[in-house]
Amino acid sequence: MESKQGQLQEIMISYKPVDGLDNVAAVNSSLDAYKHLINFYDKDTITCQEQLVVMYLNRANKPIGVIPLFRGGLTGTVVDVKLIISIALKSLTSSIVVSHNHPSGNRAPSREDSLMTERLKDACKLLDLTLLDHLIVTPDGNYLSFADEGML
Repeated sequence: MESKQGQLQEIMISYKPVDGLDNVAAVNSSLDAYKHLINFYDKDTITCQEQLVVMYLNRANKPIGVIPLFRGGLTGTVVDVKLIISIALKSLTSSIVVSHNHPSGNRAPSREDSLMTERLKDACKLLDLTLLDHLIVTPDGNYLSFADEGML
């Protein structure tokens, strides 16, 4: 978009720091990641709409921020790896945890889930980022961790 001065405007990604963020514990396990991420799901639609939420972390594995990034339908959502990576680069992220829900309650990853994870892992590796985990959460409070299952 062009401004009145004829110059292009910068596209900005921002987050709102929370007071006491220095005291936020590092993410050292899939359960730690789950506890942070589950709060960013829309509870009104978790049973009927797939959502993808991304957590960005610093070198000490402390969360920089979390963004609900994509929404889809009952059985899937489009995931743009370029957008996930661009936010990581803009925020000086060191590692990423992605999470999405399965409205059906089935924690098993689909073929598409595994392919997206591989694409994201490859993109991260190329740019010296780490994909720490991919969580699949269910409406009943359960989750599957790709890292815990040896799928990363």
